[in-house]
Amino acid sequence: MIRQIAIILCFALVGCKGTSQQKELASEKVEKTKPIYKVTKTEAEWKELLPTDAYYVLRKAATETPFTSEFLDNKEKGTYVCAACATPLFESTTKFDSGTGWPSFYQEIEGNVGYDVDYKIGYKRTEEHCATCGGHLGHVFEDGPAPTGERHCINGVALKFVPES
Repeated sequence: MIRQIAIILCFALVGCKGTSQQKELASEKVEKTKPIYKVTKTEAEWKELLPTDAYYVLRKAATETPFTSEFLDNKEKGTYVCAACATPLFESTTKFDSGTGWPSFYQEIEGNVGYDVDYKIGYKRTEEHCATCGGHLGHVFEDGPAPTGERHCINGVALKFVPES
């Protein structure tokens, strides 16, 4: 009798394991082939072309310090382009104040931003990069405003701003 109760109790505990908030953890690395982009340069060429902080963000996937971007409070109309290759990435009309410390947009310019999976902090995130040169931009999250519900959280040093006119 006690044995049957113990078995039932074990099944009940295992069956109650909640997974709704469980993050997918990085358990193994999958070898991928490196994509070929329209704009390619050697690391030395990128290092010479880009300012130091932009080089580390765009080419080494670093993150700029929050609340330091010159674009954080920019309210001008225009287009945000890749700081490495000038590909148009985001329109100013999709920019919003997320309170996170990085320029945020609810929509990218379709076809100009690429996506990949990033496990650098131990769980799965969606990384964004320039579809033309492969430069790291930031990450996209599903906690943004309507109409998309997305928050493209972008490093300001990965961007240049082209005013409308």
